[in-house]
Amino acid sequence: MDFLTGEILYIDKPLGWTSFDAVKRLRGMILRRYGIKKFKVGHAGTLDPLATGVMIICTGKATKRIEELQTGVKEYVAEIALGATTPSFDLETEIDATYPTEHITRSGVEETLRKFTGRIEQVPPAFSACKVDGHRAYKAARRGEAVDLKPKVLVIDEIELLSYSQTSITVRVVCSKGTYIRALARDIGESLGSGGHLTALRRTRVGSVKVEDCLSVDAATTLISETPIEYPENYEKPENSGCV
Repeated sequence: MDFLTGEILYIDKPLGWTSFDAVKRLRGMILRRYGIKKFKVGHAGTLDPLATGVMIICTGKATKRIEELQTGVKEYVAEIALGATTPSFDLETEIDATYPTEHITRSGVEETLRKFTGRIEQVPPAFSACKVDGHRAYKAARRGEAVDLKPKVLVIDEIELLSYSQTSITVRVVCSKGTYIRALARDIGESLGSGGHLTALRRTRVGSVKVEDCLSVDAATTLISETPIEYPENYEKPENSGCV
């Protein structure tokens, strides 16, 4: 593999890591391996720290493909707690309200999920990277300020109910770029006449890339460290780089 010219890596992002954490780790390994001080590495689609799964990371000239790769259809498996809400719509913040769930039935959940397939409008979470007046919404939300976000149009191709109880459901979602599964959890809870927030999320596919195709971060750094170095033609190798 030629990371310096440009490669695309499929990573299974660990729980608790930001997308930037994963990029930083791989960039750091490439910098050390090639003995250079600056290098372009980016990812094709952010994953929240509390989510795991498929991340596509591009190096060098392959970063020019990021926009193209971001457009791939996404697949997620999401666990949603019913009967309670949080300001962030996930476990980042504490529960702020509780609601009854005794009326929620499996058939009612299945009927509700059908309402969210196709072309829909979704208001993004206040705790998100969406910009309001040039600033990231989550910064204002974490200061306790009100955030006014406009609905966005997106497409949900499939929602499959994988497991059900009156207080928790697990769903598989196939959707377009820009879909916030946290916001979907909120909206499903409201539609059920209750509340809802995300308790676990795994991205299982981006385009044709499945989570089974992905490397752990440790395996990816090992791959970089063990790949023989081939500098591109006319590339000026850094002096005293320590590379072999």
